[in-house]
Amino acid sequence: MGTSEWHIEKRDSFGTESPLAREVLETGTLSIVVLGASGDLAKKKTFPALFHLYKQGLLPSDEVHIFGYARTKISDDELRNRLRSYLVPEKGASPNQLNDVSKFLQLIKYVSGSYDSEDGFRLLDKEISEHEYLKNSKEGSSRRLFYLALPPSVYPSVCKMIKTCCMNKSELGGWTRVVVEKPFGRDLQSAEELSTQIGELFEEPQIYRIDHYLGKELVQNMLVLRFANRFFLPLWNRDNIDNVQIVFREDFGTEGRGGYFDQYGIIRDIIQNHLLQVLCLIAMEKPISLKPEHIRDEKVKVLESVLPIRDDEVVLGQYEGYRDDPTVPDQSNTPTFATAILRIHNERWEGVPFIMKAGKALNSRKAEIRVQFKDVPGDIFRSKKQGRNEFVIRLQPFEAIYMKLTVKQPGLEMSAVQSELDLSYGQRYQGITIPEAYERLILDTIRGDQQHFVRRDELKASWKIFTPLLHKIDRGELNPIPYKAGSRGPAEADELLEKAGYVQTHGYIWIPPTL
Repeated sequence: MGTSEWHIEKRDSFGTESPLAREVLETGTLSIVVLGASGDLAKKKTFPALFHLYKQGLLPSDEVHIFGYARTKISDDELRNRLRSYLVPEKGASPNQLNDVSKFLQLIKYVSGSYDSEDGFRLLDKEISEHEYLKNSKEGSSRRLFYLALPPSVYPSVCKMIKTCCMNKSELGGWTRVVVEKPFGRDLQSAEELSTQIGELFEEPQIYRIDHYLGKELVQNMLVLRFANRFFLPLWNRDNIDNVQIVFREDFGTEGRGGYFDQYGIIRDIIQNHLLQVLCLIAMEKPISLKPEHIRDEKVKVLESVLPIRDDEVVLGQYEGYRDDPTVPDQSNTPTFATAILRIHNERWEGVPFIMKAGKALNSRKAEIRVQFKDVPGDIFRSKKQGRNEFVIRLQPFEAIYMKLTVKQPGLEMSAVQSELDLSYGQRYQGITIPEAYERLILDTIRGDQQHFVRRDELKASWKIFTPLLHKIDRGELNPIPYKAGSRGPAEADELLEKAGYVQTHGYIWIPPTL
């Protein structure tokens, strides 16, 4: 099965348009504007995601045009040439691949201008309107999607320019939507100020706060796993679950991004957004439907039930050599590693620690959710030494869902050993290409589905949890512990896990199945 078969194709086996394609194409022309088009995020993530949607027939050339906007003064062809190597390998590309890329790049037009001046945005609006006119789109029926691949500091001025110069009239069913990237603020106050500034210009249904973790295949699988499988329903609570770990590990450091990273640190960069969103999906109650607002209502309830984080349940670290980066201050207090225990004060989760752990320059690269169950009462097999049951969702790499459980060791002896029930995606779904998170999320914005985007009250609640801790770090009241690059992180973090009740399994290692 090829890549195009993974998504619903534009046409089914009878040559008719699929429901998803009809939903994407049902109203007028579509103009996608990538602001910050010459930057790394746009080149590495946004344009490749658009290209993959185009290849699958979801952005047909007779309906869609893409505009790049940035301050850099370059021509259309110069932008296209800069993007080419990010869309197709420089060596070994087939003629069909090269042809697809060439056709896609012809959809892209570049407009140069500043982010706080009307002149550039008036020119951008003129180019968009000409495209709409050429496609015979009725005034007001076309759709305009603005993707802000920009630093948050320019969001207010850019949004003001879009509102002043580039809005589509919506009387005939058209729309204007704005996608904003994280980090959305640095703390509760700055996030609220930013939300207020953008909220004065756009309605909440027009604003898509993107967190790419919500577009990952196995994160999106959480709702299905939890609420479509009967045997999880009675187990998913404090009576059976001892602790939950949500882990993000990278085996490399800041690698030239030290100056940028030092402004934020690992909590703002990873835990407050990506890992907290995962926590919501693990801990939320069943929504009354799959409508975006019903799901987001339940996520907000979880966030508002989180107790203040205790200082003695936090371990911070900074890898040795981090300050050697010339862009990092010599006395930087910024953590590159953090473990924090979150506690949810409600009937389902009272007493269950949610262990959030993220770090750079560690001994492995992975992101996973690890739900550890309590010991078996009245254990007659003495299986405690084998380790507890665990339900593990491996987000990356080697996407997998597996359950660690105790079984009889094959042979004549009645001895127990730990094994697993394993759903490894690379083995089970051979030939299926799992879409990139940005593909799904951009498609959702076109469809108007906000389920996998962060609502304003959700953002506020998440910052409310971490702002007191972040301010203590910023004031130097909490200091990171040095740890060696390539290690597990500070030893104190493992001690905190043990104190929280996590029991490590010794002698068992999950190995991804070979095909």
